[in-house]
Formats: sequence, C-alpha cells, structure tokens
Amino acid sequence: MQRSRYVLLLCTGFFLLSCSNYDSPDTTAPASTEDPYLQATAQPAWYNPGVMDTIRIATWNVQHFVDAYDNPYIENEREDIPPPAMSNRRELLAAALRLLDADIVVFQEFESDSYLQRFAESYLPDMGYGAYAALESPDWYMNVVMMSRIPLGTFYSYAHVNTPIVGQTDSLGNIASQTFINNRMWTVDVLVHPDYEFTLTGLHLKAGRGPRNEGWRLGQVNLLRAQLKRLMRLDPDRNQVIVGDLNMPPDSDQFGKLLGKNSELAFADPLAGTGEFSHPSDSLFWRIDHILPNTHMKPELVSSSVTVARPLSEADMIAISDHLPVVAEFVTIDR
Repeated sequence: MQRSRYVLLLCTGFFLLSCSNYDSPDTTAPASTEDPYLQATAQPAWYNPGVMDTIRIATWNVQHFVDAYDNPYIENEREDIPPPAMSNRRELLAAALRLLDADIVVFQEFESDSYLQRFAESYLPDMGYGAYAALESPDWYMNVVMMSRIPLGTFYSYAHVNTPIVGQTDSLGNIASQTFINNRMWTVDVLVHPDYEFTLTGLHLKAGRGPRNEGWRLGQVNLLRAQLKRLMRLDPDRNQVIVGDLNMPPDSDQFGKLLGKNSELAFADPLAGTGEFSHPSDSLFWRIDHILPNTHMKPELVSSSVTVARPLSEADMIAISDHLPVVAEFVTIDR
C-alpha cells in the first residue's frame, strides 16, 4: 500500500510540473505541507520563499509591444514590420520595470512569453524573474503575458471555450457566440510558500462600446466567474485576484457583474472613489485597468498600496504606452 501511494504521488508530481511554464532542472525537495497539491510540486532552485513576506503585483497594457521578428503565421503590418520607436520603447519599459520592482507583472498587448523571457534576460537579468506564462493566439499578436519571481502551479486556459455574446443573435437568429479572443483570459496558481498561495487571473477583455461589445464582455465575465466558482468548491477559502485591462469602467453593468458584490465570490475594487485614472496616458480620464482581490485575499492587501504608477516622466510614460500601470502589494500571511 505504501509503495502504491508513493508511485501515485510521484506520477501526480510529474503531471503538475508539466503544466508549469518555466523550466528548472535543479529543484529542492518538495515543501513540507499537508496539501497534496503542494506536496506534488517542487520548489525551483532559483526561488527563495524566505524573501517573500510581501509581494508586489503590477498590470500594464503596453500597447502593441512587439519583437523585431516577423511571425509568418500572423499577417499584420505592425507585427510584420515593427515601428522604429520600438527600440526606444524597450529601453524605457526596462527602466520603468526596474523602478516598479514588481514580483509579478501581467502585460496586455505583449507579443509572446518567449519574447518577454528574452526581453527580461537582456534588460533585467538581475531582477530574479524565473517564470513566464501566456496562452498565445494562433492568428493575432497581442496577448496577455506574465513574468514572475514566484513559481507557478497549474495554468487554466479559456482559449477554446465559445462564450455567448449576451443579447445578440447571428444572421440566422441563433444566439451569437465567439471564441476569437478568449486566449486573452487565463488563470494560474501562484505558489508563494507552503502557507500561502493564490490564484491569479490575467485579462484583456473585448474593447469597444455599444450593446454588442458589452454583451461580448459579459459573456467572458460569466465564463470567468463560473470557472472561479468551480475552483472555490475545491477550496472555499481560496485567495484570488483579477488583474488586467478589462475595457470596462467601474460604473458599467459588466464590471458590477465581475465584482459579484454580496455573492459567494465577491471581488473588491480598491481604487473605487480615489479619482485615479490609467488611460489614455496623454489625457487621463478612464479607469479600465484593475487589480481586484477577492474577499479572502483583500485582508492581505497592504493599505493604500494600490495605485496607478508613474515611475518615469510623463513624456516617457506616454512613449511607452497609452496605458499607465497599476500596482498593489500584499502580505503573504493568510488573515
């Protein structure tokens, strides 16, 4: 019986490690914990959980941030022939990221996780980023991509799910649906240490105004909440945080649906009432970039740490992107 349990545990470990988006051949022994999930994961050698008493998370739409190479499977002039300004934008983004000093950065409109890894290795080699993740579109070049100083667990994709475009019908009168940009939604477990983990969701929801775009976003929100509720059934006290460019202001019906106020799965909007705006960077009047902890994770939010960040001059921030980054800090002790 003991031998069978050992073999099962070992196989489970191999499966979960295959789901991660980093490659680390040297690992320490699994953490000592009662959680079978954490027992089945290994701490990579590049990671020191002892320095993570607080963590900083940043989200930033970096506006068509492309590499210097043409992807032959994607036909778009901006991706095929990157504009000359990209070289300067890379330098400025690297300088801003050094000042932000975030442990996890979730980008929107970034070309790929392979490009992000090469970017970090070239411009930020001493910053400690060891994990990179994305779910890239096969036919478009703007993706939601993350880099992290903290190991990642299982990565959940929504890319292949057809979501209804709520309130809309197609030419035959059927309920309209789409699966075009659901790759720009994903959820990943972040394994800080044996006593603290959380689920991070990175988003770049459908842009645009009007009933069709609003219905598109609402379909995406409904799918996301349904999946996050499924995860809660596995762990009712699960810490969760949603970050990204949601393309919906706080007073919209879709945003209220996402927050789920007074429901079993409720998220907080820490910037509510602050008058902070993140877009467009050259004439700020719109708050569509968000960091939203759920009820269980909100107590770990460091007071007044959520802010729209301006690490460089106004001119430099405008040169990087039409969005400003949003950052937040959390303590890594369950409260």
